[in-house]
Amino acid sequence: MPLDIPSEIAKLRGMTVQQLAARHQEVFGESAPSRHKEYLVRRIAWRLQALAEGDLSERARRRAAELVRDADLRTRAPRERSRQTPAAKAPARCDARLPKPGTILVRCYRGRTLQVRVLAQGFEYEDRLYRTLTAVAKQITGKHWNGYHFFGLCDRKNQP
Repeated sequence: MPLDIPSEIAKLRGMTVQQLAARHQEVFGESAPSRHKEYLVRRIAWRLQALAEGDLSERARRRAAELVRDADLRTRAPRERSRQTPAAKAPARCDARLPKPGTILVRCYRGRTLQVRVLAQGFEYEDRLYRTLTAVAKQITGKHWNGYHFFGLCDRKNQP
């Protein structure tokens, strides 16, 4: 009596891992190499189909063996890599145009003298912290300005 492969596969999907392991033992005559449910379902389904429909021909098996011999297969597992990228490992570099932390940048703008303190991580203006000089310049002017240009630091990268 021929097997109804689709109904057999549906039954496999409803089985527990222990039941699949037992079914694997029946079909293959050996214990299951894994306890991964989807793997067992697929492996048993393939074997049932091969038994019902016929296995690979000897010619197909030889060709598959040739392909495996010619393939560039990895012989070792890849080395464990750190989850951090090289950029994440390297310390953040300061922009060469910026003076050292603690320096106070002074700018006269519309009759006011403005003072911005350079911090190790950002800038302080009127007791508020900002991540960028551009954010400070925008707070002062209400418009988008390049912070380096606004504070006259644009040519500093060429200085020693």
